[in-house]
Amino acid sequence: MKKIALIAHDNMKLEMIQFVKDNVKFFSQFELIATGTTGTKIMEATGLTIERYKSGPLGGDQQIGADIATDKIGAVFFFRDALTAQPHEPDIMALIRLADVHKIPMATNSSTAKILLKGLQ
Repeated sequence: MKKIALIAHDNMKLEMIQFVKDNVKFFSQFELIATGTTGTKIMEATGLTIERYKSGPLGGDQQIGADIATDKIGAVFFFRDALTAQPHEPDIMALIRLADVHKIPMATNSSTAKILLKGLQ
């Protein structure tokens, strides 16, 4: 399978870390990429190797979007904070659009992430 992307807004990072910890055996089978802070925190908590891009507001979402557009990503786990306005909202919407256009499965919360994980196993 292609790379798996991991992204989490600040208020969702702990939930993302716990999700990856709970499923570390699954994630250890894949090449992982993540936005900067999310990737660093997951690596520290799990010991997984993760290629880290820039932080989301600094262009990390767009870097992952470029990987989607060039067929390098097989799935995206993006824990969004739907209750907090994001300064880089246009980048987030562009990322979601690219995933839809290229038919890349994307989970945007822990419930859909569990379903996506089962589908990828």
